[in-house]
Amino acid sequence: MLSTPYIERAEPHEDHTITLHFENGERKQLDMKPYLETPAFRSLQDLSLFRQVRVVHGSLEWPGERDLAYDSLYAEAIPMEEEG
Repeated sequence: MLSTPYIERAEPHEDHTITLHFENGERKQLDMKPYLETPAFRSLQDLSLFRQVRVVHGSLEWPGERDLAYDSLYAEAIPMEEEG
């Protein structure tokens, strides 16, 4: 069974999406807007807090112990077209 790749880098965007760079070289786009309606992530509607995302142990984390697991993110995020 293949293991799910970890996230190496995350680029937050003004429209509450995040470009995820995985260790296997894939890039995917995650739309966080559905999460922002849940109590755990509602505060991330504030862009200054949303931009504080960081990669911890291959997953995403924000201040206040808000986190999302890499395996769920890999499954939900949409693959991006390769440039050039």
